[in-house]
Amino acid sequence: MTKNNHYCVIMAGGIGSRFWPLSRSRIPKQFIDIVGTGQSLLQMTYHRFKKIIPEENIYIVTNHDYRELVKQHLPSIRHENILTEPFRKNTAPCIAYASHYIASKNPNALMVVAPSDHLILKQEEFLQIIAKGLQFIEQEKALLTLGIKPTRPETGYGYIQVKKDHKSTQHPEVLKVKTFTEKPNIEMARIFYESGDFFWNSGIFLWSVDTIHKVFETFLPDIHSLFEKDKTCYGTPRENAFIQQVYAHCPNISIDYGIMEKAQNVYMLPADIGWSDLGTWGSMHENSVKDRNQNVINRPEDVFMYNTDRCLVNIHPDKIAVLEGLQNYIVVDTEDVLLICHRDNEQLIKNYVNDVKMKKGEKYI
Repeated sequence: MTKNNHYCVIMAGGIGSRFWPLSRSRIPKQFIDIVGTGQSLLQMTYHRFKKIIPEENIYIVTNHDYRELVKQHLPSIRHENILTEPFRKNTAPCIAYASHYIASKNPNALMVVAPSDHLILKQEEFLQIIAKGLQFIEQEKALLTLGIKPTRPETGYGYIQVKKDHKSTQHPEVLKVKTFTEKPNIEMARIFYESGDFFWNSGIFLWSVDTIHKVFETFLPDIHSLFEKDKTCYGTPRENAFIQQVYAHCPNISIDYGIMEKAQNVYMLPADIGWSDLGTWGSMHENSVKDRNQNVINRPEDVFMYNTDRCLVNIHPDKIAVLEGLQNYIVVDTEDVLLICHRDNEQLIKNYVNDVKMKKGEKYI
């Protein structure tokens, strides 16, 4: 197995609306130091993969509007390693674009695909899992995902049920996927969680470019044929105009709905890696250091709390905050927006964002 065939695609085009109002369309959460490490989530993800993938083989796929932000956060990255999408069309077109680009450079490429905004606390364990996954997809024409043991019923993740008696002979830790259910309702999420038979889909995938192209051809042939129309354009001056035209005709669909739920050659590698997608304020509360009252505070020296517990408080650097009598609340104060929301109602934040957008326009989004 040669590292020259190892590639990584980091998806960094989302706007992180569930992290509003800290994550905004002009600076989404992947470009923010949310966990207080001194690095943005994108920087953390990039530097994590640099330890196992050659830097010249790491590609960032992002929205055209964020190209300069990517360059600011990753000043060493080559211009050609930033692939820009003209429109947001979800993860299936994003992955199709990146896989065709990489295939034009190396038809033997093995790809890791990962979001830019996930938290991985167990770095060494993660790198070992990725190495095992790369070995597996080199030998098997398979789609591999990393599975996370659930800690609660969660409607924001896909769920994976595995065939426990169907293991790879050479890779016994790799399990065949029985069902792949994308983002169930709360009733189904509780059933999945309580059964103990399901894993969360981490959104981190591994496959060869040849394997992913074959399943695109089977399950999303319209998208596949669009990117196949001019296979010689990738990395040339014709590429931008070609991609603009392709995206104008691409459907908006996720890789989970479009392929992972339908394909038969899907496998899962259980991963105890200290993972969180940091998709919500609730997940940030779960994965952050808490005070004795189970509060998570970004700047505890400037927040005065009385009779307050199980809250998440994120305040603007130029302000202090005084909280009294709050239990289980999210309090986020930015320069121009204040959000106070009960943690049980966090799933409604997207609705609140839509209401603000309707009445106040894009300024606060």
